[in-house]
Amino acid sequence: MGMNRALALAVALATGCGIAAAQTSVPPNQVSPYKDTSMLKPPAGAKVAVIEWEDLECPACARAFPIVHEAAAKYHIPLIRHDFLIPGHIWSKTAAIYARWMEDTISFDYATDFRRQVFAKQFQIGNQDDIKQFAENYLKSHGGKSLPFVVDPSGKFTRECEADAALGDKLGLRETPTIIVVTAHHWIQVKDVMQLYSAIDQAQAEAAHEGGAPGARKNVAR
Repeated sequence: MGMNRALALAVALATGCGIAAAQTSVPPNQVSPYKDTSMLKPPAGAKVAVIEWEDLECPACARAFPIVHEAAAKYHIPLIRHDFLIPGHIWSKTAAIYARWMEDTISFDYATDFRRQVFAKQFQIGNQDDIKQFAENYLKSHGGKSLPFVVDPSGKFTRECEADAALGDKLGLRETPTIIVVTAHHWIQVKDVMQLYSAIDQAQAEAAHEGGAPGARKNVAR
């Protein structure tokens, strides 16, 4: 992962339906060729937010996790998290389902800490049995609970993971983690997580001056 501190600016044309293409002007930096960027908006009431797609079996996601969460907390901005399951990862879907079960039955913060611990101990998890035992141990050491015999009997959590993946497909996502800082009218792709703070600073400055019709300028932070 590079440590380049510069933000490479990109110019794109966007249609009214939110489809955009962009290229950077500084090789080899390149904005990902996203398809439908209409989803890249902060939630209601927020001027700036971070949107992230992650896979719990992805080492790069593990490295990004603490930085992303610390930045969102420091700036007091929403972090919108999505699961994007990588084909060939044999236990990440199960881990995501466990996290969603914890969020639904215990609390959002509890599930977030579970994800944090999974990322920190990825090297100890090699298969479905390992992630199940990891989840059981986590529950026992954090409140004495245990997994139900069937975690997702209705398929609710599986459908939520699939919906996140479908949203990523609609965007044209090709990598994890995908980290994007958004305002109402602009978005900044952060390809080097070490540039996240700079990207948020830039987004906040843009948000303070936004007005009128949505713009077409896109940036990439490396």
